[in-house]
Amino acid sequence: MTDPTPQIFPRFAGKTVLVTGAGTGFGAEIAVRAAQEGAKVAVHYRSSKAGAEATLERIRKAGSDGILVQADIGSWDQIKRMADEVWAAFDTLDVVVNNVGDVSSEQMNWDELTQEALDAVIDIDVKGTLLMTHEFGERMLAQGHGNIVQVGSTVIVRGSARAPQYAAAKYAILGITKSYAKAFAPAVRVNTFAPGFMETERLLNREDWKNGRREVLLSQTPMGVIPPPEFVTGACLWLATDEAAHLTGGYMLADGGFNMVGA
Repeated sequence: MTDPTPQIFPRFAGKTVLVTGAGTGFGAEIAVRAAQEGAKVAVHYRSSKAGAEATLERIRKAGSDGILVQADIGSWDQIKRMADEVWAAFDTLDVVVNNVGDVSSEQMNWDELTQEALDAVIDIDVKGTLLMTHEFGERMLAQGHGNIVQVGSTVIVRGSARAPQYAAAKYAILGITKSYAKAFAPAVRVNTFAPGFMETERLLNREDWKNGRREVLLSQTPMGVIPPPEFVTGACLWLATDEAAHLTGGYMLADGGFNMVGA
């Protein structure tokens, strides 16, 4: 897939953005979209260094620049080190997108749950998101401004018979978002963006996706599309723009109408 035209909208001209889990999938597309909108981008990865390097190359092709940062976000010490590296490189940070997460993609049913699978999801999705929000939000407060966007999930609306621990962890992110939105207001806003199903490489390789689930979900999606991840990156980043200046503690979904949540 070739990169879209650089500099789509200059919403992030002169801004700096950190995207976690940006070596692959949705995180990579968010990082590239931020660059296309003018941002310098810190590309985080834990183990997929080659993917992160490819993302950084795409960022440079889009006419911007950035850095690579490596950390296990289950470790507060590593998060602090990464924050030091980001501020050393950029002097400031305007936006954090907490994208990285564990979806237990190998688990196909609730009765396959293991202690290891539960611990992995809680460590990354809950502890990691909380610690990232805590550490980076505290530093953003000190500088007087910032935005944090958590990548949540629409799984919280319907639950998951496949992987209950994943639904539980994503629901916890709402509590993290609301709590820190109150703690950091008004200088730093914190919101959750929930994409629906996106045809990432991980999803395309799942057994249930290859054996009929895609067709079922398509039939239940009013917009009639299961999009590639780049299709919803602009909506995700909108939460960190001045247009969303009065929105904090929020949960915004973009799933083609599959879940129509409201009063």
